[in-house]
Amino acid sequence: MKAQHKANAADNTKYQAAAWFRQLQTDICARFESLEDQSTNTDQESGRFVRKPWQKDAHDQLKGGGTMAIMKGRVFEKVGVNVSEVWGTFSEEFRKQIPGAEASGGTFWASGISLVAHLCSPLVPAVHMNTRMIVTSKSWFGGGADLTPMIPDDQDTADFHAALKACCDRHNPAYYKEYKEWCDRYFYLPHRNEPRGVGGIFYDYLDSGDWDADFAFTRDVGLSFATIYTDLVKRSMHKPWTVAQREQQLIKRGRYVEFNLLYDRGTQFGLKTGGNTEAILMSLPPEARWP
Repeated sequence: MKAQHKANAADNTKYQAAAWFRQLQTDICARFESLEDQSTNTDQESGRFVRKPWQKDAHDQLKGGGTMAIMKGRVFEKVGVNVSEVWGTFSEEFRKQIPGAEASGGTFWASGISLVAHLCSPLVPAVHMNTRMIVTSKSWFGGGADLTPMIPDDQDTADFHAALKACCDRHNPAYYKEYKEWCDRYFYLPHRNEPRGVGGIFYDYLDSGDWDADFAFTRDVGLSFATIYTDLVKRSMHKPWTVAQREQQLIKRGRYVEFNLLYDRGTQFGLKTGGNTEAILMSLPPEARWP
């Protein structure tokens, strides 16, 4: 009976997390479509998200699926907001890299939301956000949000970090310093000796022993991101920009591509577990340039 109760409790936490990620996708897509409607660019129509559900074949080693939501418009040149819920078995080699995977016999469950936005205007920063829950013989949350300006803007950077710090402080005053430094280390291009952007927060393996508290923090990260980033887009999306600034934007995007293909753990996790390749690579910009 105790084992059954424990299994039911684990299933309930999975259900709650997966449902939250789907709800956050809905909320963010509505916010971004509203920004499209507020644009004064009349050369094209407001963008709308195109949703594409996907499901792994019943015979695949990986089970489950998700929904891609991609929009190309007059504010967002390309933005993807994807959710997934998958389960299966890690390869012998890969399970050694994942906490609790060897003890679980390689079996795992994972659900999350992943967002990357590339803007039409080089004056509006690109952004990445993801939160996720992973279960092996252990269970934890991870994720974060980070900002990549094409043209540096100190006020945008300060406001973005202030919003994330306020989010962290509501849950644990030690979180912001730790997760900011983790983000700075993680989103770094060693082959160029430069950061990808101006940082944010990054956390992983969050298992404090209080699942409800960890889940509350993860929800707050998503909502805090949605609020501050919407404000940043509104601030600069109507400002005029130059051809030279567009060129700078395209070169900066090249750095983004380099990081995601060479170093991003989420990309590697998705590909090595047999995930949806199109969804995994939605983070790549529609256009980039190398000088």
